[in-house]
Amino acid sequence: MKKVIILDFGSQYTQLIARRVRELNVFCEILPLNKFNPREDISAVILSGSPFSVRDENALTIDLDNLAGRYPILAICYGAQLICHYFGGEVKASDKREYGRSHLYKTINDALFEGLKEGNTVWMSHADTINKLPAQFESVGHTKSIPVAIFRSKENAFSRPIYGLQFHPEVTHTENGIDFFRYFLFDIAGCNPEWSPKQFVVNKIEELKTVLKDDKVVLGLSGGVDSSVAALLLHKAIGKNLNCIFVDNGLLRKGEFEQVLDSYKNLGLNIKGIDAKDRFLDSLEGAVNPEQKRKIVGKTFIDVFDEEAHKITNVTWLAQGTIYPDVIESVSVHGPSVTIKSHHNVGGLPEKLKLKIIEPLKMLFKDEVRKVGGELGLIPEILNRHPFPGPGLSIRILGEITREKVRLCQEADDVFISELKESGYYHKIWQAGAILLDSRSVGVMGDERTYEYVVALRAVNSVDGMTADWHDLPHRLLAKVSNKIINNIKGINRVVYDISTKPPATIEWE
Repeated sequence: MKKVIILDFGSQYTQLIARRVRELNVFCEILPLNKFNPREDISAVILSGSPFSVRDENALTIDLDNLAGRYPILAICYGAQLICHYFGGEVKASDKREYGRSHLYKTINDALFEGLKEGNTVWMSHADTINKLPAQFESVGHTKSIPVAIFRSKENAFSRPIYGLQFHPEVTHTENGIDFFRYFLFDIAGCNPEWSPKQFVVNKIEELKTVLKDDKVVLGLSGGVDSSVAALLLHKAIGKNLNCIFVDNGLLRKGEFEQVLDSYKNLGLNIKGIDAKDRFLDSLEGAVNPEQKRKIVGKTFIDVFDEEAHKITNVTWLAQGTIYPDVIESVSVHGPSVTIKSHHNVGGLPEKLKLKIIEPLKMLFKDEVRKVGGELGLIPEILNRHPFPGPGLSIRILGEITREKVRLCQEADDVFISELKESGYYHKIWQAGAILLDSRSVGVMGDERTYEYVVALRAVNSVDGMTADWHDLPHRLLAKVSNKIINNIKGINRVVYDISTKPPATIEWE
């Protein structure tokens, strides 16, 4: 199957480009510009935007002589400016940064405009603008602010067409944005819409059978969608040769260990549950810094998993539920990305176990993982389960972790999630949970003064966690949750609701 390659120049929107391409059932892969090698299995190349300027002395660039003419190219924002600058055009600093909605108008006839209304809304985000096109290109569309909003290569200038867009078709703010990709992929590049979750399942199971043969595989299950879907794929391919380990780190939701373990056994998985609550909570004693907590949880998990894995004889492979955003974020155009938060499943486990790694989901986005899980028949209780952080409640309990604070957070979270399910809002929300703050507030219960903990409720909508908006829950529902938490959980006397978006905030507080 041929693929589209998206060359990443550091844009915050690069993953959105991939999502739009996948929505059209065309398989694509994101690569840093310095990791690209021309291959026969590439059907088209897309150049992403960038926070940088092509006019900078150390501007990010690529050998376009080796690219132009070999593949159809769609260049977006910085990519379009790079095409222009590389082939002798003129890119200059705008008088003011153009950011936000603008309106697109046709300069010359092009099939790209079929189905688009004159004045189609597009999303601009650039400080530079194309002042003069190279001789090999011509303007196709403009806005009231800039003369070149879309350009194309002239007929016979290159053996394969090149299109450049000064705006971002991948963001939802661009009206009919998907149509720009549809036109480029199908009409210009001749791509085939042959990628789908169903086809992925068929191909991946055959691939796993070929690679793993009769080898034994060990996998750490978390109760979440990613590891569960990875387990089902492997189970379909190798059956009992898959050995699953589910560790109770004492930081799961209330009653979750027993519930999830039962669900897994009903799926026919070869699974062993490990009660390691005390080991994790003892290791976390005194830890306050969020990164320190993540590292402690990660290291303790590695130690526990290592001990259990060595009890299984002749294991060759370690399976992980790594998904595509984890892979993308571990590589950047300038080398290692700045760490916002450590990924729980990107630790020292492979090195310690000295096993070969198999990651069946590493090319899928989160929502695609759910679709694959649906194809595999994963039960709704797990398939539709909200994402939950690998370090568990350790990063939803601010400050030091104690057993009492874990109990308080679990009880408050249980009230919140139970009420969301009962009200029908659970499945309207992407992720929700309770955060126990590292502060206390004064309250009054009866005639007595209280000085107890504060709980923050968080509920967000997202597609894959890369961006998120807070969910506007009804005030009556929030009031009911608040009253139930305060009246039934001794130690909590105040409840607040988090209305921060990502970015600038993150979904989790730590």
